[in-house]
Amino acid sequence: MSRVALVTGSAKGIGRAILLALAEKGFDVAVHYRYSQTEAERTCQEALERGVRAIKVAADVTQVQEAQRLIQTVAEQLGGLHVLVNNVGDYLKKPIDQTTPEEWHALLDSNLNAPFYLTQAALPYLSATGYGRVVNIGFAGAQHLLARPGITPYVIAKTGLIIYSKSLAQRLATKGVTVNVVSPGVAENSVSKPLEEIPMGRLAQLEELARAVLFFVDEANGYLTGQVLEVSGGWNL
Repeated sequence: MSRVALVTGSAKGIGRAILLALAEKGFDVAVHYRYSQTEAERTCQEALERGVRAIKVAADVTQVQEAQRLIQTVAEQLGGLHVLVNNVGDYLKKPIDQTTPEEWHALLDSNLNAPFYLTQAALPYLSATGYGRVVNIGFAGAQHLLARPGITPYVIAKTGLIIYSKSLAQRLATKGVTVNVVSPGVAENSVSKPLEEIPMGRLAQLEELARAVLFFVDEANGYLTGQVLEVSGGWNL
C-alpha cells in the first residue's frame, strides 16, 4: 500500500511544490486549501496525473475542530497518514507598534497553533505506521533571538514552532516518528524580496524547498529528528 502525505496550504505556492514532489515519489496525497478551490482542483489533477491517489479537502486549520476533521478525513479516505507537512502560515509586514490584537492572534493561529492542532490529531496515525514524518515549514533566521520590529508576531510564531518541533521530536524518538523543520529564506513567491540581502544573489526556487522536505521524508533519514534546515542562500545567518 502506498504511503499517504498531507500538505497543508497545498493548492498553490510552496505547498503545491511540496505536494507534487511527494506525488512524484509515489505518495498518495491530500491537497488542503481554505479558499483556493480552483487552484486546489488543478493541483489535485496534477497529482493524479503522476499515477497516485489524490484528494482535496477544505478546512480552516486555525480552528481545532476543523484541523481534527481534516486529519480524520484524509486518514479515512486514503487509508492512514504517514507524512504531515505543516505549510500553512500567514505573513504580515507591519511595525509591531501598529499591529492590532486581531492581526497578532491571526499570525500566531496560522503559524503556530494550526501546526499544533494538526500534529496532535495526526500522531495516532503517524505512530501506527512505524514510519511517521512531520515537517514544519519555518522561517530562516527564526533560531536567532533578534529584534524583528516589522514582522514580530510572524517570527515569534516561527521560533515557537522550532521549540515545539524539537520538543516533540524528543518525545517521539522511540515511536518511529521524526519531526523536523525546513526554514525558507526569500523564495520566488515571497511577499517581500530583499534580493540585495541574499549572499547568493537570487531567490529560492520552490523546487529547492520541496527537495529539502523530501530529504527529511526519505526513509533512509529516519535517524534525523529535531533538526532545522535553512534553505536561504546564506540569508539571515
